[in-house]
Amino acid sequence: MAKILILYYSKHGNTAKMARLIGRGVASVPDCEAVIRCVPETPAESENSQDNAGTDLPVNRRDLSECDGLIIGSPARFGNMAAPLKIFFDETGAEWFSGALSGKPAGVFTSSSSLHGGQETTLLTMMLPLLHHGMVIVGLPYSEPALLDTASGGTPYGPSHWSGNDSERAIDSGEKSLCLALGKRISTLARQLKNHPTE
Repeated sequence: MAKILILYYSKHGNTAKMARLIGRGVASVPDCEAVIRCVPETPAESENSQDNAGTDLPVNRRDLSECDGLIIGSPARFGNMAAPLKIFFDETGAEWFSGALSGKPAGVFTSSSSLHGGQETTLLTMMLPLLHHGMVIVGLPYSEPALLDTASGGTPYGPSHWSGNDSERAIDSGEKSLCLALGKRISTLARQLKNHPTE
């Protein structure tokens, strides 16, 4: 089995919903398993949080070394990933030193309350620690019809969701299909790499 770790931080639950959709995409590929984990809130986030939307099991360091692929998600914060996810990656020096993630496929996803709320820059900045870990970045091709037709979320850098000013706009059919597509693409590649590792 190829294990794909889907790691996210979610404030209002939209990024968590995307994680589960991506997990469905992963599980649709034979011999692939989605492992969904959340990162803990920082003390400042906890004080200001109306609801803790990260209801999945918290991430464990072993999850990183045991995964065959990694997909990370965060709400957009001023065009960047949220602090809890950034703090988590700031503390992965041991995994970087050991090469635990090197050569494995990776992808990113995000949600923002405004339509032009920095989704693409958030996705790009989330790629940076993955590149430093030596991961193989996987995006979405324009052969995905939803990428050509989207009027809300969706980018070639990874799935995105426009949640609306109240963070209650539902994930639409196009956004959903792109979440499923990323899960399928990364799990397919992870399975191929696991069965035929490069020298």
